[in-house]
Amino acid sequence: MLVPISYYLVLSAILFSIGVAAFLIKRNIITIFMSIELMLNAVNLSFVAFAHHWHQVSGQIFVFFVMVVAAAEAAVGLAIIIAIFRTRNTLDVDKIDLMKL
Repeated sequence: MLVPISYYLVLSAILFSIGVAAFLIKRNIITIFMSIELMLNAVNLSFVAFAHHWHQVSGQIFVFFVMVVAAAEAAVGLAIIIAIFRTRNTLDVDKIDLMKL
């Protein structure tokens, strides 16, 4: 029995909505970073669902490139987060003011 594509798209929309809500509500840099990754994975899920539905490989190839960009973004983002924590001793977005020393 096959799962309809609408189930995958609803799950993708729910995951993306959770990511947006966490991005807007949370004040910790790590949780904001994780919410961005959750949104990227929700979009990847919809790409894979459409690629499987239309029997095309191009959607899965596009997901591969999105995952490569997400991995590079994770490496650079974590390096920036570590640098901010070393200088400010906090990861709270409201307490970080990069214009002041």
